[in-house]
Amino acid sequence: MVRTLPRGIYTPLPTFFQDGSEDLDLAAFKKHIQFTASAGTIPVISGTMGEAPHLSAAERTALIIIGREALDEINLTSIPIVAGIGATSTRESIQLAKEAAAAGADFAIAIPPGYYAGVLKADVTAIKSFFVDIAEASPIPVMMYNFPGVTSGIDMDSDLIIDIAKSAPNICGVKLTCAAVGKLTRITAVVNDPEFKVKYPRKVSAAPFLVIDGFIDILLPSMAAGSSGAITGLANFAPSACVKLWELCLAVPGSGSYAEAQKVQNLIANADGVAIKIGIPGMKMLLNRMFGYGKNPRRPLMPITAEKRDLIMAEGVLKELVEFEKSLGTSK
Repeated sequence: MVRTLPRGIYTPLPTFFQDGSEDLDLAAFKKHIQFTASAGTIPVISGTMGEAPHLSAAERTALIIIGREALDEINLTSIPIVAGIGATSTRESIQLAKEAAAAGADFAIAIPPGYYAGVLKADVTAIKSFFVDIAEASPIPVMMYNFPGVTSGIDMDSDLIIDIAKSAPNICGVKLTCAAVGKLTRITAVVNDPEFKVKYPRKVSAAPFLVIDGFIDILLPSMAAGSSGAITGLANFAPSACVKLWELCLAVPGSGSYAEAQKVQNLIANADGVAIKIGIPGMKMLLNRMFGYGKNPRRPLMPITAEKRDLIMAEGVLKELVEFEKSLGTSK
């Protein structure tokens, strides 16, 4: 089945582990992907939230296989899977792309390797080659992922991203986890232009070039500039609220619904501010409290302390978001 890379809300799924052994908890993962996808979000497997650097290739494959089974089991056969293929070498990323495709992933997402960041930043042609080479060898379309916070400061500018998009027709978009609306605007001004689509068509028609926010707290203003959605950790516990914001933003032009969109955006932006601070350990603790999943990240990441846990659970804005999620009638 050929699945389309859609505009909308994407959920970066955590990888859940058995307490003590740190083995994959595939049952919890299956339950969670069904929950988030049923609300209308697209699953991203083995990304930053999924602790990809701490997973083996075999574990990444296992997550994709169970994810596809989970979606098909509840008749969400048209929902695509985006799989992280980030690695420290081009060679390994290509191999991960091939294995992801064989396991059932429809699209891949790759982040620049940060281990030799100084060398790569000194010669950005190496970063361009990294993506172009992966895209040419990958059996599935590849999305770029710009996140300076986890790549030792590698921050791809708009010129580089556009250059890669023009050079690699199997590149299907970019995720910008840098909160740079100006950068997003410069990119969308080029790639959303009909002339770009004619001159630089994508290799796979079902995979148009999408520019996606890595932070949902800027979704409303970024969509005015041509953003195609957001990949947000908040969708792990409030997927319907995130989808609601997307729908309101879509309806804003000429609908008179700006005030409602702004209200929901403000709520989600404040909650996202808390989520950014608590990181992966905090998100896992939150999901453990709400759904019973394993709360521990894989070492060397450590569980959140009891003191921080209590502070998080006392955050009024998180409680408000959870209540809003429940009011939509689709909460777990």
